[in-house]
Amino acid sequence: MLRTPLLNVMTAAAQKAARALVRDFGEVEHLQVSKKGPSDFVSTADKKAENTLFEELQRARPKYGFLMEERGAVEGSDTSNRWIVDPLDGTTNFLHGIPQFAISIALERDGQIFAGVIYNPVTDEMFAAEKGQGAFLNGRRLRVSARRDLGHSLFATGIPFKGRDNHDLFLKQLRAVMAASAGVRRFGAAALDLAWVAAGRFEGFWEQNLQPWDMAAGMILVAEAGGFVSDLAGGRDMFRRGDIAAGNDAMHPVLLRTLAGAAAADA
Repeated sequence: MLRTPLLNVMTAAAQKAARALVRDFGEVEHLQVSKKGPSDFVSTADKKAENTLFEELQRARPKYGFLMEERGAVEGSDTSNRWIVDPLDGTTNFLHGIPQFAISIALERDGQIFAGVIYNPVTDEMFAAEKGQGAFLNGRRLRVSARRDLGHSLFATGIPFKGRDNHDLFLKQLRAVMAASAGVRRFGAAALDLAWVAAGRFEGFWEQNLQPWDMAAGMILVAEAGGFVSDLAGGRDMFRRGDIAAGNDAMHPVLLRTLAGAAAADA
């Protein structure tokens, strides 16, 4: 695996936070039967993981800033660098005892994502990438899928839930993609969906209503694995718009056209 000093810092922080998350995940199953349910417990686990990541990353790079789910923006004296961190991507999965969740850490340097780590502690899959150095999974070099036929391609997405808008638009998008492809999957953790595009498990992924910490590490992973990432309009404004499309060189433009056609039908 690519072992740069920066990725060593990021992977070590993820592994330390993961130890407590795995212990807490083992308790969720028992909490399912309680009247109160596991929601408060999961919130505590989330915050505990974020505190660990904050402490470890700040110790290693004390001048860097942060953008985190719970803390929000924390200014650093080094204004060129900031960590973008999601301590528990896939919270609902975690809450229900589903082992599909991850810690996501990205480094943004001068407004561009420079490095990313996504770690699923249950499967012990550590995805890591640094700009210009490639993308790796547990030491193995990653490349996006080589499939070029839409009918043979598998896509991932996120489904809007209660409190999120665009339900009608999403159903039109889903209908358009599933009618032309080998299938659509919804696993419930955007960071892992992007990592799986980088690993060639999916030919493409799209989702709306995302935050920067959901996307940042996955963006560099896909790019360093030879794929393409954009917002749904085909631009590079993912963080402001809160939407994303990713895929290999053949399927990324096809996915964008398919989703645009669904949006036009929705107008």
